[in-house]
Amino acid sequence: MATRPRLVLLALTCGLLLSGCELLGIEDPAKIEAAREAEGKAIGGGCRHSGRALEECYRLNHRASKAAIFAGWRDMDAYMRENNIAVVPAGNAATGKPPAKAEPAAPGGGPA
Repeated sequence: MATRPRLVLLALTCGLLLSGCELLGIEDPAKIEAAREAEGKAIGGGCRHSGRALEECYRLNHRASKAAIFAGWRDMDAYMRENNIAVVPAGNAATGKPPAKAEPAAPGGGPA
């Protein structure tokens, strides 16, 4: 009967050690999947807000889940329609630069 308390103590010790795995850098797979899902939805919402087509959004973010991107895009579409929010044009995805603005013409019409 002396082995039963040792077994219980061993089980409790293992439980405590495993509950601290996040402190050791070992992440929970469920949390990782939830973070990927949230990131995909954020990407989809951003694509819809910037007026990007779903296909372009998928192409630019090939590592994200297509289902999550679509869910975020669809949610943002409904939100934008309900609140009459206009599309904010995106910058150049290839360079990451914002769209070029037209510079004001120099006085006299010639170069400055």
